[in-house]
Amino acid sequence: MFYIDDVITYFIFIMIGFVIPGTLTVWNLYNCIAKQPKKEKLISCLTIFLGAFFYLLLFAISFDTAGEWYEQIKSAQYHNSISSAYDGILWIALLGFVGYFVLLFVKAEKLPPLVSVISISLVMLLNVLQITYALQLSKNISGGTYLLYVYHFNILLLSARVIHLNMKQQIEIFQNRTAEIEEHKGFKKFYEKINNLSKYTIFVFVILFFIIAFIEIIFVIAGQGVDAPIKAFTDTADWTFSKQTPPPPLEYDGHYLCTVAAGGHKRVVKPLRFGTRRGETIIVNRQLCIANAFEEVIQERLPLFHKKVRYAYDTYGYPLSKLITNPWKADFIYFVMKPLEWLFLCILYLVDLRPEQRIKNQYLWQGEK
Repeated sequence: MFYIDDVITYFIFIMIGFVIPGTLTVWNLYNCIAKQPKKEKLISCLTIFLGAFFYLLLFAISFDTAGEWYEQIKSAQYHNSISSAYDGILWIALLGFVGYFVLLFVKAEKLPPLVSVISISLVMLLNVLQITYALQLSKNISGGTYLLYVYHFNILLLSARVIHLNMKQQIEIFQNRTAEIEEHKGFKKFYEKINNLSKYTIFVFVILFFIIAFIEIIFVIAGQGVDAPIKAFTDTADWTFSKQTPPPPLEYDGHYLCTVAAGGHKRVVKPLRFGTRRGETIIVNRQLCIANAFEEVIQERLPLFHKKVRYAYDTYGYPLSKLITNPWKADFIYFVMKPLEWLFLCILYLVDLRPEQRIKNQYLWQGEK
């Protein structure tokens, strides 16, 4: 049975997800192929601003992002898709939109040549970033979230359209000026060369190179490093280009200290794989497997003693694990637990016939039932 609130909700979802984005996309496609585009500036602005609003709304509904890769979050949540330590690339995207609106609202004949080329270069850089971000999301895109790509497609479409128009206007300007200065052979040859679209495109890429170099210098001055644009995508967890291993989800209530320590720096804690226990997928390293195997042996042979140990560990281990909020603290706990790890391993080899097999069997490999 439907209630009025349900009807309104479905109506809003359909409008946001299909009708408005679909209409704007079709209109943009029409303006790209039509000899006389209709309301191009208005539709372009609506696409960018209204599309951005719908994009952020759909993203917020689809992905509950709750922190940086080194922070503990709930299993149903996601870590940030762009590292906040390198979010300076968002300013590059903003400059790209500024360049787009300059080309959209100002005719080529009224733009200084260098401003025109810089604007085109910034728009191209914007599209490099937005395509990279679309790929960053691709790992978790499914179902209705594919609608996010409608916005990425429209940005690419609008960018190609505005760059094509600007270059076309520039060629017309060069042709007119060539006719005006027919008597000056030197200038005539110069404009004939610029009239060649491929040469003009090369000029754009030269300017683009210098803009990228300038941006890299700014990142270095700001203390973010030359590779900041790359790290913005790789210093993350849960996404396509992510290179970091996050700490286990907050719901997990097993070997707290060993589990959290597995979220330290890879070179230190040496994560082996993802493992599943009690329905939760966590990072597994050898220290964690040894601790779990040791507890399993104690539980089998000394059940009453195991209950007391488990109670004490639950009482003090879990509150302590909540204080481990970054990789450096996790590394420290990993080293603190090392003597216990060696003790557990010695006991396993003393009492168990196949200690390594028991260690290996701890935590289901991801995908196993």
